[in-house]
Amino acid sequence: MVNDYQKIDLFGKQFLQRLVITPPFQYEFPVEERACMLFVREGELQYQQRDFQYDIPAEYSLFLNCLNSGKEIHHTQSEGVCEVVILTFHPDILRKIYDKELPTLLQRGKAVTNQSSGKINHDFLIKKYIDGLMFYFENPALISEEMMILKLKEIIILLSQTHDSELIKTIFSQLFSPISYSFKQVIEAHLYSQISIEELAQLTNFSVSSFKREFSKLYHDTPAHYLKTKKLEKAAELLFVSDSRISDIAHDCGFNDLVNFTKNFTEKYKISPSQYRLSQIDK
Repeated sequence: MVNDYQKIDLFGKQFLQRLVITPPFQYEFPVEERACMLFVREGELQYQQRDFQYDIPAEYSLFLNCLNSGKEIHHTQSEGVCEVVILTFHPDILRKIYDKELPTLLQRGKAVTNQSSGKINHDFLIKKYIDGLMFYFENPALISEEMMILKLKEIIILLSQTHDSELIKTIFSQLFSPISYSFKQVIEAHLYSQISIEELAQLTNFSVSSFKREFSKLYHDTPAHYLKTKKLEKAAELLFVSDSRISDIAHDCGFNDLVNFTKNFTEKYKISPSQYRLSQIDK
């Protein structure tokens, strides 16, 4: 149930919305060319996409590309209220206010990923920005187009300085330079990265369980075993053709420490990395 609703437009389109909602509630996002940031000022909400869910507590945000369908926010707890501020980013408006060149945050990055949503961790400056917006909801007569343009530019600057700026840049880039990568393209691009199965699933826009099923169907192997095998094969190749230190090779192939690399390498090749290198030289 919506207890209170306010909105502020910019160039005739929604820019800011404030909702105070009593649970249980549910809202499905329309499929439109825009990005949204939902900041939870009070309470908490859940965000559902396909078969995985983000839990967004107070003072955290959800950032998403609204071009993909099948997304909804909801809250099923029977007590308390949830206050959410929604900022909407329309590509045509952003191009209009940045008439010379888009800021770096809005330019396509090099990441190979289809991730279209993500949780933004608590950030003091973002919270202070949202708190400042309350002044305009409380004093609508003081709202002007010039001021809202400044507030839009301000949040772009703040988002570019958060720890989650790369995620935000990825989602923005899907609006300005949309590219859809195949499942295999995402996997191949991250074969030798220090990345978890959970993170890789997010990059493909799948839940972990769906990711594992799709992976098994395409590669006839589990993600953990396949990725480890590929990393070890690459390491064995580099031990033969490169003079790099073994610790550097381990890092370049996606192992986060030398001990773990040595253990896995010895299990596969029945010989340590240093002994393997010497044996290849002797040949």
